[in-house]
Amino acid sequence: MGGRDMGRHPGFDTTQVVQAARDVFWDKGYDSTSVPDLELATGLARSSLYHAFENKRGVFDAAVRDYLDTVVRPRLRVLTAEPRDPDAVLVYLQRLVRALTQRPEDAGRRGCLLIDSTAGLASRDDAQRAVVDAYRAELVDAFRHALRTRYPALDDAGALRRARVLTSLSISALVVARTSTSDAVTTLEAALGQVAEWDGPAPDAD
Repeated sequence: MGGRDMGRHPGFDTTQVVQAARDVFWDKGYDSTSVPDLELATGLARSSLYHAFENKRGVFDAAVRDYLDTVVRPRLRVLTAEPRDPDAVLVYLQRLVRALTQRPEDAGRRGCLLIDSTAGLASRDDAQRAVVDAYRAELVDAFRHALRTRYPALDDAGALRRARVLTSLSISALVVARTSTSDAVTTLEAALGQVAEWDGPAPDAD
């Protein structure tokens, strides 16, 4: 992704600027975010933004990198951590439910910055589409890793099929979260129900 070496542009806190811009893109989407929106959020004039990031797309690319590093990958860590936790899949889904139900009012329309971009930029931009595809593949692989731990007898093909199911439900929940938290939670509860179904019937109580 584009953007000049931001280390050569002192005078402001790059992380704060990128995260302020990230939140605008997260709320409004790439296409609906204007340069004046970014100026207002970051406190920087257009000339400073363009000097540091080249253009609006450069700001967005930096925002996406920050989103992956500070939001997505920390959330995935429970699925990929060593030593492996057999309940990692449940923990991930339950944490996602909490993240949606406990988000602040000013984040009420946020879903997933990357998935939201597929409705606009990624649908016409090969580079952004590749980023979204890589994110989806990373999520599938994280689920597959955790599922092989929960179900040791499951072969890799079976784990991959189940990982794709959970990925589809998780992404669907984040898409729906833009308009309805309750529907997003229902979708994640369906994912939890799917795991319970894979676990099989609970043993009868004595």
